[in-house]
Amino acid sequence: MPRSGAEARRRLQRAALELYQERGFDQTTAAEIAARAGVNERTFFRHFPDKREVLFDGEADLRAALTQEVADAPEGLRPLDALLCAFRKAGRILEDNRPFSEPRLKIIAVTPALRERDLAKAASLTEALAEALRQRGVPDRLAGLAAHTGWATFHQAAQAWIDDPSQSLDTHLTRAFDDLRALSATVPPAQEQAENRS
Repeated sequence: MPRSGAEARRRLQRAALELYQERGFDQTTAAEIAARAGVNERTFFRHFPDKREVLFDGEADLRAALTQEVADAPEGLRPLDALLCAFRKAGRILEDNRPFSEPRLKIIAVTPALRERDLAKAASLTEALAEALRQRGVPDRLAGLAAHTGWATFHQAAQAWIDDPSQSLDTHLTRAFDDLRALSATVPPAQEQAENRS
């Protein structure tokens, strides 16, 4: 039996991840997760309200870290650059937890109920990021647009990192934000190159 609450929580998360990979999310029960972790079902529900939340643990900590990083970003940074600073911090958390992060993202991608929960959590995080930008003086309309665009870019980078782990998440993040800037350039880079050749 786990000796501490933190240890029980980790064991439950590990057991859930294993079972979701082996059987699928829908075919796994909270009781089975508890049994695999060596605890009773009551212990499971003391730590998590349902079997979806096992994969979303730490969301409040992530929100706090991201919004604090936006607040702490150097003065004068454009909104997307302030978000990039925050996402780099989140990226380090993902990289440090890659054995959990990678299968977690894959399970969410193939499970409709988890994708729905992920979207709800993303909406909450995006609003928190928009508010953090507003606190930096970014106008409301631009703060919301930057937060939504930045979060989508972060997700794209995280997926690229899962698909190509030979490069760091930070490298994928830098590339994704560079791509975003290129998309919003006055003249698309490919078009500019074609015009320069003619």
